[in-house]
Amino acid sequence: MIIFDRLWETMKEKGVSAYALREKHDIDSRTIRRLRANENVTTYTLNNLCEILDCKLEDIAEYVKK
Repeated sequence: MIIFDRLWETMKEKGVSAYALREKHDIDSRTIRRLRANENVTTYTLNNLCEILDCKLEDIAEYVKK
């Protein structure tokens, strides 16, 4: 299972809010809800988040065995 707990930590460290993702970077609110619920998102979205936050994929996502 892929979880996005690290995303919220990285956002806090970088000073980027969910509001900024929506308003400044055009990340859809439904996508943010899916990230919060650890649901599927596209690799395009993951790529955008890494660009926005200037980070690596492992800074926003983690695989956890069920």
